[in-house]
Amino acid sequence: MKISILDQAPISSGYSPKEALEASVQLAQSAEELGFTRYWIAEHHHLSAFASSAPEIMLSYIGAKTKRIRIGAGAILLPYYKPYKIAELFNMLATLFPGRVDLGIGRAPGGSAEASMALSDNFLEGVRRMPEKVIELLQFLNNDFTEDHMFAKISASPLPEIRPEPWLLGTSIKSALMAAESGTAYAFGQFMSEKDGENIIKQYKKSFIARGALQKPKVILTVSAICAETTQKAEELALSSMLWKIKAENNEGNEGIPSIEEAKNYFRKLDVEPFDNRNRDIIGNPTEVAEQLMDMKNRYQADEIMIVTLVHQYEDRLRSYELISKDLIK
Repeated sequence: MKISILDQAPISSGYSPKEALEASVQLAQSAEELGFTRYWIAEHHHLSAFASSAPEIMLSYIGAKTKRIRIGAGAILLPYYKPYKIAELFNMLATLFPGRVDLGIGRAPGGSAEASMALSDNFLEGVRRMPEKVIELLQFLNNDFTEDHMFAKISASPLPEIRPEPWLLGTSIKSALMAAESGTAYAFGQFMSEKDGENIIKQYKKSFIARGALQKPKVILTVSAICAETTQKAEELALSSMLWKIKAENNEGNEGIPSIEEAKNYFRKLDVEPFDNRNRDIIGNPTEVAEQLMDMKNRYQADEIMIVTLVHQYEDRLRSYELISKDLIK
């Protein structure tokens, strides 16, 4: 079974952004040793709990610190940028790390309204133009503009021997159909969507048009999972992410991912059961987590599972991935 990692470069309370990014490097190196297929890092802006605002910089560093694992962005937020520059960046990475680079593309803001304004004069216009931006980006990656196109005489150099693999990331039928019509692979973010993911993926596969190197649809299902030696331990670890999500929804998440003790005190004072709102997270011991991941892969008909794990201690995050790999990576 193909298992991969989505890293948000979380900053835990009491830790610095530098320590968070160093933990990401260690995670990628360990993932390679454990046999994970890909390591992707997300793009966020002005969010105190996440350290990665420039995935392309982290990927160049992580690529140099690893040898085999595929590395990629999950995702570059294309509405903010010109396709030509993104193609140049990822062609550069693909030249440095042949056959290892993925370019995940998304259209979320990735931060506050103020951050969006600082990055772009009109983010919503970038979202509206997303379909044409995707087409233009693919043309730069494939270096296949028609002779009469204004960009026919330029290339997104350096042109690598093996092109970056483009992926469209999303949580809706709109993103799925865009991926299908563009002929790209599709990553569905189940961990942040309440929509009918099974049907969305079916529609992607049904509508897929082979336009380039990818001749048939390819799907990653991205889920949130926390694994520990016991179910009780896993549920204890999950308290940190549950509290952070609550604070983030209330615009209070300014101190990073809280500790387990902080979370316990919070839920104790409110006298509430935190797992009433567990929703889409997979939490449990190795057997429970492996069974649920296999079930999701089969139900969603995904080619690959990508896991995001949000806990306070970096050692616990790494241990979660280690336990999952033992049962699912052969």
